[in-house]
Amino acid sequence: MNDTHTNPRESWFTYDIVAEDPLTHARAGVLHTPHGDVPTPIFMPVGTKATVKGLLPGQLEEIGTKILLANTYHLAMRPGADLVEEMGGLHEFMQWKGPILTDSGGFQVFSHGDFTKLTDDGVTFRTVDYDGSYVTWTPERNMEIAQKLGADIAMQLDQCPGYPATRAFVERAVELSSMWAERCWKAHGRDDQALFGIVQGGMHLDLRLRSLAHLEECGDFPGYGIGGYSVGEDHETMFETLEPLVSDYMPRDKPRYLMGVGNPTTLVRGVSCGIDMFDCVLPTRTARMGCAFTGQGRVNLRHAAHTHSHDPLDPDCACPVCTGGYTRAYLHHLVRQREMVGSILLSLHNLHYLLDLMRRARQAIMEGRYGEFVSAWGDLPAANDW
Repeated sequence: MNDTHTNPRESWFTYDIVAEDPLTHARAGVLHTPHGDVPTPIFMPVGTKATVKGLLPGQLEEIGTKILLANTYHLAMRPGADLVEEMGGLHEFMQWKGPILTDSGGFQVFSHGDFTKLTDDGVTFRTVDYDGSYVTWTPERNMEIAQKLGADIAMQLDQCPGYPATRAFVERAVELSSMWAERCWKAHGRDDQALFGIVQGGMHLDLRLRSLAHLEECGDFPGYGIGGYSVGEDHETMFETLEPLVSDYMPRDKPRYLMGVGNPTTLVRGVSCGIDMFDCVLPTRTARMGCAFTGQGRVNLRHAAHTHSHDPLDPDCACPVCTGGYTRAYLHHLVRQREMVGSILLSLHNLHYLLDLMRRARQAIMEGRYGEFVSAWGDLPAANDW
């Protein structure tokens, strides 16, 4: 274990479990950070390039956002970590005063496929979505970028294998991610920023446990991400290993973050396993495609059936869109005409839907009835619609 810097968890970051459901592995907690407390379970809206597309910080706060995510890769490319640091860090740069988590950027790097070269030392990739230049990231360079961005929580550099993949490929990803985790831990020295390790291992529980064991050996990470899920597998395949990993093996006293998952039913089931934090672009990306989450299931506002509808998106929703007088007819019009206000309103609604889903889940855990909550969710049309 590296002892060259103060453990951020001891100075800034603590996680308190305030309730545990008697029939499931669900728990409600509070993650304390320098920019505020985060009640869990929680969904984190994704602000990839230091903005949740189309939404102002005040709007995010209004719908109940407690923490949001930004992307290390994209911010490192534009405008660059040095500029963000010069402008006072991400919080000041984007005028969001609450907690922020930055991912490692690894998923975006490895999505470049043939333009990526892996070694024990790090990864070299071609920025095909920017200027086409070649960039090399070592774990140390990745930590330098993360610390300049200045989010409350940073993630280690890892390799995220897709699905399907051979066991040998996944095993190598675990090996690299484990080596890089140790180097990230040693390189990270910002005490007002928590560094989370990432558990990899694909759909192989033994590899997941190997990854977790190495993380516990190499550093006292104040929290753990769980990567490499929702990368092409079906939900049942995912939960075959995710459920025992979380409920039986992961440390009880640290937050568990399932990375890149935003399907409402997966959130409900993930909380039942003991997951505390989620993020995904799904609610805002589907909003820009004209689709909305509702308790009655998915609603596609492009359909002509909504042309004359006086109904709100969801009569049971308390978001600013559903309570603000916006009809399905109006939203249909905006979507069909590709007006940006349509994407904004649907993004507000979809994010509120997931934030409120997690708020209600937390309340059910606090009241010892999360098992009933899961059963009731399963009876809704929305349960099988995403």
